[in-house]
Amino acid sequence: MPPVYAGSDPAGAQRADLARGSEPAPDAVPGLEPVTVGVGPLTIDDVVRVARHGAPVRLAEDSLAEVRRTREVIRGLADDSEPHYGVSTGFGALATRHIPVDMRRQLQRSLVRSHAAGSGPEVEREVVRALMLLRISTLATGRTGIREETLTTYVAMLDAGITPVVHEYGSLGCSGDLAPLSHCALALMGEGLVRDANGERMPAADALAAAGIRPVELEEKEGLALINGTDGMLGMLCLAIHDLRELLVVADVAAAMSVEGLLGTDDVFAADLHALRPQPGQAVSAANIRKVMAHSGIRESHRTEACTRVQDAYSLRCAPVVAGGARDTLDHAVRVAGWELASAVDNPVVTLDGRVESNGNFHGAPVAYVLDFLAIVAADVASMSERRTDRFLDTARNHGLPPFLADDPGVDSGHMIAQYTQAAIVSEMKRLAAPASVDSIPSSAMQEDHVSMGWSAARKLRRAVDGLARVLAVEVLTAARGIQLRAPEAPAPATAAVVAVLTAADAGRPGPDRWLAPEIETAHRLVLDGSIRRAAESEAGPLT
Repeated sequence: MPPVYAGSDPAGAQRADLARGSEPAPDAVPGLEPVTVGVGPLTIDDVVRVARHGAPVRLAEDSLAEVRRTREVIRGLADDSEPHYGVSTGFGALATRHIPVDMRRQLQRSLVRSHAAGSGPEVEREVVRALMLLRISTLATGRTGIREETLTTYVAMLDAGITPVVHEYGSLGCSGDLAPLSHCALALMGEGLVRDANGERMPAADALAAAGIRPVELEEKEGLALINGTDGMLGMLCLAIHDLRELLVVADVAAAMSVEGLLGTDDVFAADLHALRPQPGQAVSAANIRKVMAHSGIRESHRTEACTRVQDAYSLRCAPVVAGGARDTLDHAVRVAGWELASAVDNPVVTLDGRVESNGNFHGAPVAYVLDFLAIVAADVASMSERRTDRFLDTARNHGLPPFLADDPGVDSGHMIAQYTQAAIVSEMKRLAAPASVDSIPSSAMQEDHVSMGWSAARKLRRAVDGLARVLAVEVLTAARGIQLRAPEAPAPATAAVVAVLTAADAGRPGPDRWLAPEIETAHRLVLDGSIRRAAESEAGPLT
């Protein structure tokens, strides 16, 4: 099953709860190796394997030993007359209240119940699973002071496919993703609502009982440890990075097909030209386009003195610059994600030498920034893709192709409205590119007076990634039709392989008008499942 994104229709409207939260358990991959937590930082691929494909989670024994050791530190503070934040005090602006010993378990329960205050549509299953895995990863470091049995129960809930119902709104991205994580902690307590492994919505107590899992009764510090992290925004960043890596390769394939079908030149993609501007991503993108266009009969057909064109339009000639800049921005995001995956985010934390210290590591700014950066580059790559599509449809610019690639122009409209759909998505993506991280709204009686809005940045990035996949699908579909209309001139072997995959799925063929929406959805599916990339690579070799 391809990933399900929030608000992925062209208008960006959010789907109803059932359409977004009730999909069955993640795509199980038979024999998928467990992801071991506690033997070093998780990787982006680890997050995708657990969140999207249902890989089981295992805890390293060394990490459990550290969890047991630092729990004793917290137990040593439980009866201390001195106040310790999260152990014997209230929270946020209420941290000045000293809580008596006999009320401290109630303190943890009350914290989770009150903070599980999300609203709006359900968040996608893969996002919640990523969030849960990343909280488990921090808990397993031993820096939070949680009990071993609480951690192992959390892992059991994740492995059983029990996914707490988490809502779209509730996180400001500071003090972590409090509301989303609180809904997960609430389920761990046997309260609130979840989806079981089949996607059925039910009370958490029923789902836990059916899986043979005993709810947790929280003790000192545990409620705070369960909810104080940037795990939601980081999980969405990891998923977006994984998907953008694939989509940027498809963007190069689409650009190559458009350059070819529009009788453009591949001379501008020569390696020595791009070496003059040593942006690493630009060189990669140019190399991909060269590979896909190699041995093109269409290209050779106009390599003559009769071709008087000196330069192609920017959307063709500058494609590696834009897609390459997107790659380099993505590489920066990968570095930030790597640092975050190696982090233990909580407040307070138990230090390596046994101190319990307050800190500000829960602030989501580093993650929020790159989430915003990626929404910007996704919008720009999509914008250039739409411009290439539009060139195919305009007889003043498509070099001999029929208007709108129509079979009988006037009677048929061809791909006219497919470009409208692209334009609507690109317009929405430009709005989604407005950064969330520059906003801040004070909360908790001005104790939390600057917040990151990283969760909001992540939510809009998911919509942007989905939009990019759809825009590229329309370009590939349109370019395939344009290339076929260049017959009898033969396309490059790599582009011919992409065209063959599309036509085998009954998409992209020239001819009289037919219902176009299913063809667009087919192309979108072939983009998401890797078929377009694999087809190009079958002839061009590996693309990066």
